[in-house]
Amino acid sequence: MTTLTQESNRELISEREQHESVARFSYGFELHRRDFFKLLGGGMLVCACADPAMAQESGARHRDRDEEQLPQNISAWLHIAGDGKVTVYTGKVEVGQNIRTSLTQQVAEELRAPIESIQLIMGDTSLTPYDMGTFGSRTTPTMGPQLRNASAAARENLIDLAAQHWRADRSSLVAENGRITNTRSRQSVSYGELTKGQELVKLMNDDPALEAPTDWKIAGTSTPKIDGRAFVTGKHKYTSDISLPGMLYGKVVRPSAFRSTLKSLDVSAAEKMAGVIVVNDGNFVGVAAVDATTALKAAKAIRAEWSAPSQTSEATLFQDVRKPATTESDNPGGPPEFRSGSIEQGFSSADKTLKQTYTISYIQHVPLEPRAAVAEWRDGKLTVWTGTQRPFAVRDELAEAFRIPKDKVRVLMPDTGAAYGGKHTGEAAIEAARLAKAAGKPVKLVWTREEEFTWAYFRPAGVIDVKSGVRKDGTIVAWEFHNYNSGPAGLRSVYAIANQHIEFHPTDPPLRQGSYRGLAAPANHFAREVHMDELAELVSLEPFEFRMRNLADPRARAVLQAAAKTFGWGGQKNSPTRGFGIALGFEKGSYVATCAEVEIKDREVGVTRVAEAFECGAVVNPDGLRNQISGAIMMGLGGALFEAIHFDNGKILNPHLAEYRVPRFSDMPQIEVTILDRKDLAPAGAGETPIMALAPAISNAIFGATGMRPRSLPMVAEGLPGPKTAA
Repeated sequence: MTTLTQESNRELISEREQHESVARFSYGFELHRRDFFKLLGGGMLVCACADPAMAQESGARHRDRDEEQLPQNISAWLHIAGDGKVTVYTGKVEVGQNIRTSLTQQVAEELRAPIESIQLIMGDTSLTPYDMGTFGSRTTPTMGPQLRNASAAARENLIDLAAQHWRADRSSLVAENGRITNTRSRQSVSYGELTKGQELVKLMNDDPALEAPTDWKIAGTSTPKIDGRAFVTGKHKYTSDISLPGMLYGKVVRPSAFRSTLKSLDVSAAEKMAGVIVVNDGNFVGVAAVDATTALKAAKAIRAEWSAPSQTSEATLFQDVRKPATTESDNPGGPPEFRSGSIEQGFSSADKTLKQTYTISYIQHVPLEPRAAVAEWRDGKLTVWTGTQRPFAVRDELAEAFRIPKDKVRVLMPDTGAAYGGKHTGEAAIEAARLAKAAGKPVKLVWTREEEFTWAYFRPAGVIDVKSGVRKDGTIVAWEFHNYNSGPAGLRSVYAIANQHIEFHPTDPPLRQGSYRGLAAPANHFAREVHMDELAELVSLEPFEFRMRNLADPRARAVLQAAAKTFGWGGQKNSPTRGFGIALGFEKGSYVATCAEVEIKDREVGVTRVAEAFECGAVVNPDGLRNQISGAIMMGLGGALFEAIHFDNGKILNPHLAEYRVPRFSDMPQIEVTILDRKDLAPAGAGETPIMALAPAISNAIFGATGMRPRSLPMVAEGLPGPKTAA
């Protein structure tokens, strides 16, 4: 465990001047308040006052206007110490996607400094500029340029300082390897010697001279993961590893079902335990104890009786999510409706029409690290360490929950073990802070896997209706697409179709739902790309050729061709035991195409090979990108084949990994990744798009082998329909 002394803890909650000591340690759908209480019973968490944290890139409505304006002074983003060490500040956070490395590379590139001299402070609300959050594949296209601009401005400022220091012609000075050198006199001075640790107060230019991707020397290379050794050796400290002096361990007593209210409570047995503090406020019941074991015993000793209304079940899910929303919806994630041409004329000109329905189940994020938080109150100020994608949003939730100014709250985010869109909200932080306030001591709260599976939000379930019209030559002339509940992200088609009606229909969801990797785009891609194969079959065209015939976008055509070439598409023949599928994806400015091979054995489906071509503009770290793509393929296997949340009457029925199937080593296919490095294009995000085309490619491959067309996710949770051979 990491134990902070009183002195070091004071440093951690000090002002920005102590950034170096801090650095050593702290390396969807909008969830409306009404939904939060409706689903969680109104008092199970302390969120009766909490600002809802937005779970998708629709943005934070409650931030201050001054927070919307990013600071333009160099010192807000970057500091050069007297010893030449460079500290960079960003509100983005590291949750395993390796942006600590890719952002550091971009700083090193523009600053002309050794990469080992640079450290990033990430997600510390007292030290870093405001940031909406780490989601939506926005870090590379937004924070990358921001830090590049700051670094380039700092580099030019350093050259100015050296020119003044030497009274030299500025044009003769160059910045390289953390030093300014006079090419004429051969004088040289380090960045640290120039700044003497003082802040660079100059403002950044609107259009600084940035290095072109074709000239990158550090960016664009496969730099090893920053702090990678600490992660593989166990040296890195997660939230659950933090220990403060006098710290207690927290546990929350959970209701028996969603939307529950507390009827009766008997805490007498818990209160008799040594070192236990019981907290009860409305529907919130929790304990703080001297160790985790005692906290668990105390929580189990509490006798709570809950009352919950009758609720829906999984059996009626796809009927329920077709019902129109009874409350206002902000339709986050993109425009809820798109029309072009005349859908009526399109259908009248079609030689054939096709209508199908596709369904998507609720699934869990299953991060390796469940939610955790450590909270400490000191002199009227609250400091919380927690794993979150949105530190500033969690800060705002805490400030509103406890009715204190935001400048009295500090949130720090240690690099966290995965999120996948599932850690936008601050439940654990608020619970830990509530217990700490009542106990008068710091409190650590770590959720169990069952709590993570039950009380966190899920990827939305949905129903998607697609109706299309096509001519005999394979030209799609009409496209009608209706998504119910799962969301509008990825709703639009990249195919060149003249007549379209595309619409998202918000509903009242039966479970708490929010952002997931790619938001609703994987669901919309699944329906669209399976339907494309069905259309190809309808007009007797080969699936690859059918897609190319309806594609005008050159980037989409390029990835489709690259994936087909890598896979050897067209050289394989479907058989009852082996099938091949192809699908196209696009999202967040990136493009992907996936080819999949499946093996059918005794009604079981195994994915044996996946070839994926990916293009996201100029690539900052090729190996890092390759890892992202491979990880997305692995994650996508679960949602495609067998992951699903089962629920009945407000209760989750499979809240443990023993009952919730995730991909295993034995499920992993051979993966071949082709990266199209477009140095003529600005870098785009890559965290979400690689998952888009996997599920439909698998569905299309299953059809190729069996003639059965899976139109629901997951596709084969219990194997393919039909009898199985006895073992």
